[in-house]
Amino acid sequence: MVDPKTATEAGDRMPLVAHLEELRNRLLRSVAAVLIGAVGCWVFYPQILGLLLEPYCQLRGDLGDQALFGDGCQLLVTDPLEPFTVRMMVAGYGGVAVAMPVLLWQIWRFIVPGLHARERRWAVPFVTFGILLFAGGCTLAYWSIPRALDFLVGIGGPDLVSVFSPVRYMSFVVKMTLAFGIAFEFPLVLVFLQLVGVVTPEKLRRGRRYAIVGIVAVVAVLTPSGDPFTLMLLSVPMVLFYEAAILFVAIRNRRRARRAS
Repeated sequence: MVDPKTATEAGDRMPLVAHLEELRNRLLRSVAAVLIGAVGCWVFYPQILGLLLEPYCQLRGDLGDQALFGDGCQLLVTDPLEPFTVRMMVAGYGGVAVAMPVLLWQIWRFIVPGLHARERRWAVPFVTFGILLFAGGCTLAYWSIPRALDFLVGIGGPDLVSVFSPVRYMSFVVKMTLAFGIAFEFPLVLVFLQLVGVVTPEKLRRGRRYAIVGIVAVVAVLTPSGDPFTLMLLSVPMVLFYEAAILFVAIRNRRRARRAS
């Protein structure tokens, strides 16, 4: 049996059994990283909870008591198990966010055996840009949450008073943040597919119109709020990422062609 590490260094193709074993090892390491991150988020839950409640507090400051029930930034608990569920949710999703650098590295190490030697030097840029894009997506989501909440609270009219449950609110905030962070990895995937020859810039240009429709449809499914503001806020960067990925690889291909000539 070919050792995965030896095969990676030598550039050999791994057999199926070794490939499955490598996948298992990468998954175990990824799960371990998520669990470690979840433990850390469990310990720092009060600080994380305060950060996640900030958009709600900002909304209360903007609207006052005219559309939201309760005082201060408190959420209404209607189930004895709800506080525990909220803490588990924050720890679980937070563990994924904290472990993202490890997850990206494990993904890269898993696909390395199928790459040529010249493509393996993209390891550090892949992980670095992946982390930056994920952080950028989460930051944009965090900025957009108060505005999305403002739209959702006000769309029903002035006669409706909203009561936020901790589980529902935290689920909305955490899923929105992760959805933006994961969606922002889209240009990285697109560039990688072009580098390995799965698609070409020319094919992507020809399919631009279909891609835009697909991006909007996927964003509508990914975002938990479904409001037009959030849909536009995520769709526009995704379309720009699509164009940027095409431009990046096209410029790279031109430079390589010039060197070859």
